[in-house]
Amino acid sequence: MTATTSLAIRRAGPDDAAALSRLAAQTFSQAFGHLYPAVDLADFLRESYSIERQATILSHPRYAVWFLEDAGTPVGHVAAGPCGLPHREVGAADGEIKRLYVLASHQNGGWGGRLFDTAVQWLQCDGPRTLWVGVWSGNPGAQRFYARQGFRHVGDYEFPVGRVRDHEFILRRPAGDA
Repeated sequence: MTATTSLAIRRAGPDDAAALSRLAAQTFSQAFGHLYPAVDLADFLRESYSIERQATILSHPRYAVWFLEDAGTPVGHVAAGPCGLPHREVGAADGEIKRLYVLASHQNGGWGGRLFDTAVQWLQCDGPRTLWVGVWSGNPGAQRFYARQGFRHVGDYEFPVGRVRDHEFILRRPAGDA
């Protein structure tokens, strides 16, 4: 990992759509690309992380994205907004950590936790509320991280990447828990 003195977190804006598109595709591929046939991965990245889609997210008042930057270059990101997970107990006021990724070159320095804390503070700026996150069932490291943050497994769903359907866990942290 690089020296932490050059690392900083900043909120991304609409002008960052191209950078977010590149980083989201890179971090997803780095973490999970080996799980999918190349055509399925390419189609997923093109659709899910298009510049247009990222611009929509970055312009929406109920969503927020922060970059972890190394000397001004994005090397990680977290996205947060209203909960969209398929669980019957999701409430209209609930929040969700949508994505939390840091490039492998910048992991294990505590910056993922700082990104998480930044998003949670924003999600709870109007007071405590129930928080949710979806995590791949085959990612025990992420599951342990979220368990340390007070999240518990409360459901399952399928996450499509092309023809592949990943088994995902739905994790929840009730309002007021930490």
